[in-house]
Order: sequence, then structure tokens, then C-alpha cells
Amino acid sequence: MFWLVLAGMTGLAALAALWPLGVRRAASVRREGESAFYRAQLREIERDVERGQLPADEAASARTEAARRLIAADAAETAEAMAPGSLWRRRLAAVAILALVPAISLGVYLSLGQPETADAPLAQRKADPNSPEAIQFAIAKIEARLAANPDDQRGWEVLAPVYMRFGRFDDAVGAYKQLLRLKGETNPNLLSAYGEALLAAANGIVTSEAHAVFDAALKIDPQTPMAQFYSALAFEQDGDAARARAIYEQLEPKAKGEAPWMIGLRARLEALRSGKPLQALAAPAPAPAAAPSQFAPEQLTMIRGMVSGLAQRLAEKGGSGEEWARLVRAYTVLQEPDKAKTALADARKALASDATALANLDALAHELGLGS
Repeated sequence: MFWLVLAGMTGLAALAALWPLGVRRAASVRREGESAFYRAQLREIERDVERGQLPADEAASARTEAARRLIAADAAETAEAMAPGSLWRRRLAAVAILALVPAISLGVYLSLGQPETADAPLAQRKADPNSPEAIQFAIAKIEARLAANPDDQRGWEVLAPVYMRFGRFDDAVGAYKQLLRLKGETNPNLLSAYGEALLAAANGIVTSEAHAVFDAALKIDPQTPMAQFYSALAFEQDGDAARARAIYEQLEPKAKGEAPWMIGLRARLEALRSGKPLQALAAPAPAPAAAPSQFAPEQLTMIRGMVSGLAQRLAEKGGSGEEWARLVRAYTVLQEPDKAKTALADARKALASDATALANLDALAHELGLGS
């Protein structure tokens, strides 16, 4: 099939090159027709004179004009016919085009192309579990399955943390809500994860709704570390730094991993111990904790693709303050401060009429060290 397409394209290229030669020949035929027309016109004038239908003075004038045009047409025809090698040049050019265009095209392709390499169809690329296409396809496949079967508990369990990892916090909130609907509000870890998603969707602020969720988790198990941390963060955000610090220090031995709450706890303790103001220390929204260099190449490619898609959508269609903040944070996580600052400036322009959104952006800029 590929070679048929290539042959068709080559044929079209040759036809385009041959076209001027055919047009030139058509012009020559047209000039021959003009000469015949003027000769016929002269004969008609003579017949009109013989029949007495045309006065002598008018006949002389008409004869002169027709003769002048005939001479001009004959001269053009003769000049073309006598041009040295004109016909042979056209024939030679046509042969050269028909021979050289396919030969050159094939040679260039064989030199630069890879005809021996088998095509990797989309289905095959999706079969590679490490490819960006495979990850995106897997997410879309689970979403489609859940749309048809919203009671698929396992699907929501898989999808919710994926949404969190890639910054789709609003979607993560919805996924955790579905899990709570299916499993009940009896698991403190699930409740804590839901509260974390609410906090992330609110740009690191422990809202009243999130605080209530963490309280519910602690009522089931007062020793749930994630719920303890975010409850302490709520105390700090409410101005009770001493109470928050006491809880942070109690949890510090448990915060040795790279979970978002563990990273946040270490950052909060460091900030409190150094005396930094709370405004500069809003809780980090759950996002990929690793630096770009710690991601596998295919993961980094997918993350950058998602961030680029979000940036393009916001530039074309606009979005909410939360979405703009998500973009700024994503660029910060990817260690691209210039893009983060540009996104922040664009967000301020887009949300210029929203005083609350602008205040949140100012706080975010301070938090991330992007300037005021």
C-alpha cells in the first residue's frame, strides 16, 4: 500500500513538470487555427465582392486588416516551427522528466528514509507499558469503563491516585467520592486521601470541608498520620503555630518517606524552626514529589505533555483560578521558573476582575518564591 501511495505521488510530480510542455503545444495549435481563420476570412471577402454585397472601398479596408492579422499569425507560427530543436527539446525534456523524477525521488527516499523499518501502529505503541501513549490509553480506558460501570470499585482505586499524581485534583476529588460511596466512610486512610485531594484542589488550604473529613478520619483512628498532619496544618493556618508544631514533631519519626504529607511535614517543621512566616509556607499541594531528573523519561514526557495541554487550553479558553494555580505549580515542580512566572503573569491578566483569585495568586507566588 505504501509503495502505491509513493508511486501515485511520483506520478503527480511528473505530471506537474510535464504540464508546461503540454500548454506550450496547445498554444501552437491555437496559432495554427488563427491562420486558417484569417485565410477563410479573406476568401469570404472576395465572395462578398463578387456577389455585390460589399462595396469596393469597404472590401479593400477589410482585406487589408485580415491580411495584416494573417501575416502576424503566420510569422508567429513560422518562428516557432523554425526554432532550432524546439520540438526535440520538448521531447527530450519530457523523457528526462519521466525518467529522472521517479529515479531522484526513489534515490532520496532510499537514502534518507527507512523502508525496511516496520511501522509501529498505534495499537503496538499502546502495547508498550512504558510509552506515553500506553499510559494515556490506560487512563482513558479506565475512564470509559467507569463511565459505563460507575460501581467498579477497583477502577476508582486505580484512577484516584493517578489523578493526584498528575495534578488532576478536581478529578481526584470525584474519584475518592465514588470510593467512599462504594466502600463507606469507615476507612481512615481513604478519608485522609479524600481530604488530601480536597486540600490540593484548594491550592494547599485546609478548607472547612477538608478539615471535617480529617476529623472524621481521626474519630475512627486517632493515630492516622496523614489526618494528623493535615489537621495540624489547619491549626497552623488558623494561627496556632505552637499546637501545630507539637503535632508535627510527634509525627516527624513517621515522615521518612516521599508521600506528599511527609514532604509537607518536613517542610513545615523546617519553616517553623527557622522562624519563617506562615504566608510563605502554605502546604505544598500533592503533586509529583520527585524532581524532573528522578522521573523515568517516558513519565517525564507524559507529564510535560499534560502540562503543555493544560497551558494551551488555558491560553485558548481561559480557566478558573485553581487551574491557573495548578499550571504554575506544575512548572515549579518541573523546575521551569521562567515558565511558571509567565503562567503567573498570564493568570493575573485572565483573572484581573476576580479579586479573590488575584489574592490567591499573590499568595501562591509568595509561597513558590516567584516574586510578588
